[in-house]
Amino acid sequence: MLYYLFEFLEEQYQLPGAQLFQFISFRASMAIILSLSISTIFGKKIINYLLKKQVGESVRELGLEGQAEKAGTPTMGGLIIIFSTLIPVLLFSKLENIYVILLIITTLWMGAIGFLDDYIKTFKKNKEGLQGKFKVIGQVGLGIIVGATMYFHPGVTIKEHVEADPQAQEQLIEKDISESVAEKSTKTTIPFVKGNEFDYATLISWINPSYAKYAWIIFIPIVIFIVTAVSNGANLTDGIDGLAAGSSAIIVLTLGLFAWVSGNVIFSDYLNVMNIPNSGEMTVFITAFAGALVGFLWYNTFPAQVFMGDTGSLTIGGIIAVLAIATRKELLIPILCGIFLMENLSVVMQVGWFKYTKKKTGIGKRIFLMSPLHHHYQKKGHHESKIVVRFWIIGILLAIITIITLKLR
Repeated sequence: MLYYLFEFLEEQYQLPGAQLFQFISFRASMAIILSLSISTIFGKKIINYLLKKQVGESVRELGLEGQAEKAGTPTMGGLIIIFSTLIPVLLFSKLENIYVILLIITTLWMGAIGFLDDYIKTFKKNKEGLQGKFKVIGQVGLGIIVGATMYFHPGVTIKEHVEADPQAQEQLIEKDISESVAEKSTKTTIPFVKGNEFDYATLISWINPSYAKYAWIIFIPIVIFIVTAVSNGANLTDGIDGLAAGSSAIIVLTLGLFAWVSGNVIFSDYLNVMNIPNSGEMTVFITAFAGALVGFLWYNTFPAQVFMGDTGSLTIGGIIAVLAIATRKELLIPILCGIFLMENLSVVMQVGWFKYTKKKTGIGKRIFLMSPLHHHYQKKGHHESKIVVRFWIIGILLAIITIITLKLR
């Protein structure tokens, strides 16, 4: 909203400094400062309110060291992340931008599902929370919305780079526009491949070129799978103090770099990456979200004063998935979100192997001491702070590898 106010003041009264709000870098900086301030200053007030309402975590007995001390710690702390993200976004971003709209919808949608789950666990005293099928329905619903918007909305386009003479290139840089025309496309970025792009339409057009117009039949289910997988991965990762929030902050800041570069015609052309018009505006949302995560860590690091609950973890996963899809980097998720992937796979492997061995021998065997993976290391006697920091280090390494893959072709 402040963007439109200062745009009006600059146009009507030439107010000094008002033009700063035209720059994404300035608004992104203001967003992260404000979100960090809200989450750290008002986060304590929210925690005290949750304590007053006795919104405490009910801990299952898993035989983990220090587990009993966590009982009664306020949950639903994801509300801190949501409020600290949305307030700066509403103030500093262009609210008509389709990508910003999608991210706001994602935040509210997944936040509502997570809140309902936490509410049932806390106030209804049902440890199972919201039934799994309803969570999946919610995730599928969001996937349909995101997939359909990305495919059908006229504002979601890419620009193909074209060769031009040096003089024309100088003119393009000065005007900050591309000579190519923005067009609808189902192309995405694929790592380690020459050309660095993959078109989902080829998955159906090989049958008959005319079938390319039905690519949404392939594209939307893929989006649904990504949204569901990443949100569940973030949910599983939220098992020890600071792990999910810290790992997510690393992932989000990396996606912020992709969004800013992809939305800038000069840098996308220089780095030879896909130019996505208007995607740079997501940088404002991303910095606000990153600031909220870091501010939440102030209270969530060991020993945690608050847990994010499903209100936070499902929201985080949904936002990361949509950001990756919007920046056309979803095929990099297995690398960038490697922590989430490891946590997901550890559960799948553990359950699958247990059922298989029980069927074959009558006695179920386990691969890990406990899943998800972070609990395995807890069982081995590692302190959770050490586990968290080492997972963060791995996350930083994976983020660097993800960025490098854009030039390894």
